[in-house]
Amino acid sequence: QVQLVESGGGLVPPGGSLRLSCAPRRFTFDDYAIGWFRQAPGKEREAVACISAFADGAIYKDSAKGRFTISRDNAKSTVYLQLNSLKPEDTGVYYCSAHADQYFKGCVPEEGDYWGQGTQVTVSS
Repeated sequence: QVQLVESGGGLVPPGGSLRLSCAPRRFTFDDYAIGWFRQAPGKEREAVACISAFADGAIYKDSAKGRFTISRDNAKSTVYLQLNSLKPEDTGVYYCSAHADQYFKGCVPEEGDYWGQGTQVTVSS
């Protein structure tokens, strides 16, 4: 069964940083665009950032601009999301998704995309 595995979440104080990782299990995602999404308690899942298959393009949603950085190392089959200057409103479960195309158009997920189980990020003093 195709899987994605997220890691790197945790509890950090406001202003802190985390680096999330996303790696595939049982497939290689070099040809997939990858996106990070999050879901806060009681809210719908929202896009955070997406990166193209060959890292020649990235999309950041307003909540992530200037604070988060998405990157990928295809040699390590890993996509990262660097979270800086974290705020309490960044709290939620962060998911990565693999989209079977070079680009993740508009960072909007589609049916058939692969998803991980998520990693919890909690920003609190």
